[in-house]
Amino acid sequence: MSPRHLLIIGIDGARWEILAEPGVADTVRTLADQGRWHRMAMEVPTISGPGWSSILTGSSHAEHGVRDNTMVGSRLWSRPDVLSKAFYRDQSTRTFAAAGWPVLVDPDGLGPVIHPRVEQQFAGLHRVIVRDGETHGYERIDAEITDITVATLRGADFDVGFVYFCDADDADDAGHTYGLIEGEQYRDALRRIDAHVTRLIHTVSARAQQEGEDWLVVLVTDHGHLDTGGHGGDHPRERESWVVTWSPTGDTPDWPAEIRPEELAGMMLDAR
Repeated sequence: MSPRHLLIIGIDGARWEILAEPGVADTVRTLADQGRWHRMAMEVPTISGPGWSSILTGSSHAEHGVRDNTMVGSRLWSRPDVLSKAFYRDQSTRTFAAAGWPVLVDPDGLGPVIHPRVEQQFAGLHRVIVRDGETHGYERIDAEITDITVATLRGADFDVGFVYFCDADDADDAGHTYGLIEGEQYRDALRRIDAHVTRLIHTVSARAQQEGEDWLVVLVTDHGHLDTGGHGGDHPRERESWVVTWSPTGDTPDWPAEIRPEELAGMMLDAR
């Protein structure tokens, strides 16, 4: 039996109870209702660099060495990411990563968390899409990442993929005047991300039906936010995270109600 296909959707800084409000992210909320929802508490500092490094490599902060978004002190080259681990388990595995935050995927930047694996790129087994949302804005770049991923899914070009959206975290930075609770900037960004997720889910569902493929979709966020906006500290609102698993067949893994960030990568690999 062939391993199931795995699509990991990373949504930066998505606070669940705001996301789950009616009319904000109805698709993501439906996926949680149809699949499974899991709680996750992030290590401090609750910043994207350390958080995504833990989630994607299966490492604690002490193990990967990332303490902030400068990535100074990183030991990521000795901590392979989940896509690399999938390839090392089975070297016919095709992997794909697309992100607008260069730290995650750009080998010429401060990271990357996702190993470039140049040999596999030359062999057509690994594809990396690098965009710069810091320069061009995440509203535009997230949409571009979605277009590329949908086209890639239609071509059946990967077995394990990671796609990243940062519009919500960017909107939190822009919305500090009103905070998350009163302001609409954050909710509008979540609505845009939900539309991207909707397109991805429709494409995965069509592939599963047309090709008889088995898919698992995992959605995850890297930190929460204070009510006033902002993150990085040890407040429960900043540490709160979540994981949603969904499959077109309804077959989701029986994971515990609470997951540690460094556990997730191994659990996703084992769920294939």
